[in-house]
Amino acid sequence: MKRNPPRLVFWETTSRCNLQCVHCRRTNVPERGDELYELPTDEFKAILLSLKGEGRPPMVVFSGGEPLMRKDLPELLAFAKEKGIPFAIATNGALVDEAMTKMLASYGPHRISVSLDGAIASTHDEFRGQKGSFDKAVNALKLFRAAGISTQINCSVSTRNVAERDAVVKLARELGVDALHFFLLVPVGCGAELPDAMRLGAENYEEFLNWLMVQQGAAGHPAHGHGHAHPAPGGMEIRATCAPHQTRIVRQKVAASSPEFAGRTAQMRGCLAGSAIAFISHKGEVFPCGYLPVPAGDLRKQNFWEVWENSEVFKTITDPDALKGKCGVCEYRVICAGCRARAFGTTGDYMGQEPYCLYEPKAKAKK
Repeated sequence: MKRNPPRLVFWETTSRCNLQCVHCRRTNVPERGDELYELPTDEFKAILLSLKGEGRPPMVVFSGGEPLMRKDLPELLAFAKEKGIPFAIATNGALVDEAMTKMLASYGPHRISVSLDGAIASTHDEFRGQKGSFDKAVNALKLFRAAGISTQINCSVSTRNVAERDAVVKLARELGVDALHFFLLVPVGCGAELPDAMRLGAENYEEFLNWLMVQQGAAGHPAHGHGHAHPAPGGMEIRATCAPHQTRIVRQKVAASSPEFAGRTAQMRGCLAGSAIAFISHKGEVFPCGYLPVPAGDLRKQNFWEVWENSEVFKTITDPDALKGKCGVCEYRVICAGCRARAFGTTGDYMGQEPYCLYEPKAKAKK
């Protein structure tokens, strides 16, 4: 039986980056001594074309590193447009000016996301390792919106900026973005080197997700939980990423007869790694997601769909019966599954238990 194709394929189009973010999922960005590497244009195009498969192709998100540093990006975007492959772009905004905006808009991106890790410059700039990066990110969002491009803010949450969450929502509304996605930190790459004091604990995660659902309600979401939150027409989509236990929280609220959450039980899914999303590295390796450094295949040697259908990593990560620890006995394991990347980052086992979940299952985990 063939697996459902992924909805999103995130592609690290280059390893080069112009910032040094303290929470980056990578440890070896070029400024830290890594060789500069990206797939040659012809190889990139061949893999991109192969993603079309036999049906509707997945949305390809050109990310990095910093994708705007790739010199042949216009050629790659033109190729995607010509072949009917939908795409989005994830950037830090630092290289965006009017000319760059005009070029990107000409290829019809589905959306462009810009990272904004705080509501004020000092917070964001500290995260990003470069003074002035906040102003550049805000300017990029304004330029994209003026050009008619759908925009999104990606905000990574830690103890350093969680107090600014309401201000971030307010700023996002003022900028007129279409979506605001809060990313809950995963302890891999540079994120693994962050002090514990910067990471939200299980109780803080729970509180944050409850706060987020209130914001979703205020935005008019008839939300469907993690990965499926849609605002009322004309509203701003607000969502948590890498927060599969939100599905469990919603189910608990419904069970407790909270009518305002009743519409959120449909199509709820937890961790999407390897089931609805995949990640391609700057070297052409395939991973379940960008935060889980467990390779599933190599596109310089294999076809993407061969990897997607046959990889043991993908088969295992999507099997709720393979979960371990309290995730393995949890009554919510099918709809939640915990964050597999966080499990790997803390236990070394991507099927281990989610470390930042407050819930204790009714059944006891096997020793």
